[in-house]
Amino acid sequence: MRISNKGLIDRSTAVSFTFDGKTVDGFAGDTVASAALAQGRKVFGRSFKYHRPRGVMTTGSEEPNALVTLHSGAAQDPNIRATTQEIYEGLQVRGQNAWPSVDRDLMGVNDLFAPFFGAGFYYKTFMWPGALWEKLWEPMIRRAAGLGALSGEDDTSRNEKAYAFCDLLVIGAGPAGLMAALTAARAGADVILADEDARPGGRLLLEDEEIDGKPGHVWAADITAELMGMDNVRVMTRTTVTGAFDQGTYGALERVTQHIAAPSDDMPLECFWRIVAKRAVLAAGALERSVAFANNDRPGIMMAGAVRGYLNRYGVAAGQKVAVFGNNDNAWKTARDLQAAGVEIAALIDSRSDVTPQGDFPVITGGLVSDTRGRGALKEITVQSASGEQKIAVDCLGVSGGWNPSVHMLCHMNGRPAWDEATQSFLPVDNMVPGLAPAGAAAGHFSTQAALESGINEANQALTDLGLNTTDTKAPQAEDGAYNITGLWEVPHESKGYKRAWLDFQNDVSTKDVRLAAKENYASVEHMKRYTTQGMAPDQGKNSNVNALAILADATGRDIPTTGTTTFRPPYVPVSLAALGAGARGKGFAPERFVTSHQATVDRNAPMIEAGLWYRPSYYPRPGEKTWLESCNREVISIRNAVGVTDVSTLGKIDIQGPDAGAFLDFVYTNMFSTLKVGRVRYGLMLREDGHVMDDGTTARLGENHYVTTTTTAAAGQVMKHMEFVHQALCPDMDVRFISVTEQWAQFAVAGPKSRELLNTVLDDKIDNDSWPFMACGDVTLSGVKGRLFRISFSGEHAYEIAVPSRYGDALFRDLVSRAEVLGGGAYGMEALNVLRIEKGFITHAEIHGRVTAFDIGMGRMVSGKKDCIGKTASERPGLHGDHREQMVGLKPVDAGQNLSNGAHLFFADDDITADNSRGYVTSVGYSPTLDTYLALGFLENGPAHYGKKIRFKDHLRGIDTMVEVCNPVFLDPEGGRSRG
Repeated sequence: MRISNKGLIDRSTAVSFTFDGKTVDGFAGDTVASAALAQGRKVFGRSFKYHRPRGVMTTGSEEPNALVTLHSGAAQDPNIRATTQEIYEGLQVRGQNAWPSVDRDLMGVNDLFAPFFGAGFYYKTFMWPGALWEKLWEPMIRRAAGLGALSGEDDTSRNEKAYAFCDLLVIGAGPAGLMAALTAARAGADVILADEDARPGGRLLLEDEEIDGKPGHVWAADITAELMGMDNVRVMTRTTVTGAFDQGTYGALERVTQHIAAPSDDMPLECFWRIVAKRAVLAAGALERSVAFANNDRPGIMMAGAVRGYLNRYGVAAGQKVAVFGNNDNAWKTARDLQAAGVEIAALIDSRSDVTPQGDFPVITGGLVSDTRGRGALKEITVQSASGEQKIAVDCLGVSGGWNPSVHMLCHMNGRPAWDEATQSFLPVDNMVPGLAPAGAAAGHFSTQAALESGINEANQALTDLGLNTTDTKAPQAEDGAYNITGLWEVPHESKGYKRAWLDFQNDVSTKDVRLAAKENYASVEHMKRYTTQGMAPDQGKNSNVNALAILADATGRDIPTTGTTTFRPPYVPVSLAALGAGARGKGFAPERFVTSHQATVDRNAPMIEAGLWYRPSYYPRPGEKTWLESCNREVISIRNAVGVTDVSTLGKIDIQGPDAGAFLDFVYTNMFSTLKVGRVRYGLMLREDGHVMDDGTTARLGENHYVTTTTTAAAGQVMKHMEFVHQALCPDMDVRFISVTEQWAQFAVAGPKSRELLNTVLDDKIDNDSWPFMACGDVTLSGVKGRLFRISFSGEHAYEIAVPSRYGDALFRDLVSRAEVLGGGAYGMEALNVLRIEKGFITHAEIHGRVTAFDIGMGRMVSGKKDCIGKTASERPGLHGDHREQMVGLKPVDAGQNLSNGAHLFFADDDITADNSRGYVTSVGYSPTLDTYLALGFLENGPAHYGKKIRFKDHLRGIDTMVEVCNPVFLDPEGGRSRG
């Protein structure tokens, strides 16, 4: 099927690959589709529902039929379009959605049951009997769902993500895109030109026409060479812009090595780009649509533009005897190009009666293709005209129902195009996406001359918007024929023999399905889409949506503009999750974040657990200790009686500076920080905008305009983002700056009666209770190293937190622990830390889990009445305070030897144990060696009113049913003498 002296492929470089195990020979520059067509392959895949044979329809990413699977094993990649996949030596291609092969698919038996599988059949079929849904229907549907299949093995491919910035992004490198990029580049703008093809040129690569006396593809190559020689231009081939987002941001998928046989290990398969452009031009061209007629889905029936595209670009004749059927002048171009190449034209059928035949081939005006014949491939078409009905033997039929401008990107921010009667298509309207302007065929300019001029105009408008000088670029001379079309959506056909006229070729949606949807009152285009699955295949209905809504309009008695369009959503082409989440694999997905004391901790055989994004020690075992509880109890007792050291570097640390730093903190926290004295620390509570608690922590004032806020480990990132939002959106006039310094400081808690004694052995200047009282802070030095010291306590003991630059963290931790061991203490881990804070009734995110208010945790008075703050007004709503709320309480088992557990529910003594009677729940539990009993924190309806009462503690999961006493959550040292002494 190769035509000599035609095409842009490199015939000097032969390339072979396999399709379903059979060798296919092609040339460099071929796609899987072009090479396989050249070798005579007709069937490339099977449709989703009926498994009807499907052949190639198009030349681009809009292809609905020729979806194939590449490779095998872990590298298996399904649903790749044969029309865009470049071939290389050794490439493995397999058909999909068929068994045992696409040529002989036993699942084709589904087509015999088509009368029972009409639109919405699944909604009606699987409702009864209900008991079979989980056991039969759902498993059966899940096995049948999908097209291509993944291997089930871990994907080993490498993907990347990248960012780019420019003055002008040009989407599409056809004649309009090339001229837009050239115009802006010559004016000095930073330009990115992105095109999904392997070489720029767009339809110029598929057509036989000239620009300024040169073949179109040569002109495109010359312009591309000039652009690539400019320092202010980046030409990105094999890159599809997939979506338009806020503030001039665009997503783009680059296929980096999908065309290379043996890429190097450091090259990714794909790269997903985030491109931020000050202005953009959409020059994505237009997509040819089909016409619905009986059996219009047979292999060998293609878009007329694709038939001449394969001829002109790849030197491939799609058939030996070809007919062309259309309602516009483009159909004639296909016939003329084929005839000039020596391909037999069986007939050109034009639905219009008032056209003048052009070309030395049979012409039928006012004709309609009403039916076709041929099982595995097209053999014959039936044509109706004023002369009657005739049958014509053909092996290829090119169909052109008109062109749909590619307005998808312009609709990604909820814009809606407008119907244009002259072009019988939806055209963009002004400002659908701010900063993005359509050009060329995407704007309805279908001639090459008009496309070139449109590209220049839109580029100059973008330059003007950017304040740059425009250029007096002259448009080259090119074809400027008018686009003449008469609307034709469907050829009426008899239902005898259950003939169907197809719209969505992949999902097997016919005109009958759309009319059935309208009949059953799914008259909205969005409802019809979901009822029939029209446009929900991988091609998103690029070829079929407009035809389908035209049929719907006819079925409902409305016109097309009233019927409207479905919503276009990104991505424009399928994007793999591997590309979107590039880097998020293994440790990239779950990074291991280590504190500076990590190695020292591992050296002491401490089991590491995940805490937020960090790894922290659970406990520090010592010889003779057989369980974690033994180690935990020892650590707790040593802190209560001597001294303990733990790494708290994971706490979020935000450095806040500026004249308005205090006022800013007043706004984001419930209590006052502008009144905090220099050298002092204050506990703070932060609310979300809905009045619920977001986080708690401490803030130290190190200078007049200098604060350091400490957040919980779990909410460090959330609080930082919250502060950024508040500053940018709610108080942008405040003169304040802040930055996360979590990783810059290694910080260690030193707790216990001997904590000051330990610190005085490492500090250059000794401290005492007068010079460093409770909640004091300031600068210190340790052997000449500058650090910071905070007298705060999360254990209830006399305690400090000492911070040094991270480079000194490992050395300081080892030193502190060794000194603590001399004093009868040592390192302690998360288990002991949890017990210590439960004994004191201190909260963590186990308690402030997102559904509690300051009132619930007994901190309602911390919401200052002297000022406003984020969440204050919302927190005053009646439903967020009062006796009906579940409030934090402490719980002790009546039987001191009884275990307690997290997640249990609380019931009053006389309640039946039902979900409706649950009075509260338990959030934290720990065994207290200090008090020799289990302790718990939880939330109980009107909790403080029940202090001293006994209630029922029920954990269905662990089988615990016992009585507990409700008490104040501060179990130990409620006066706070230990921490202040």
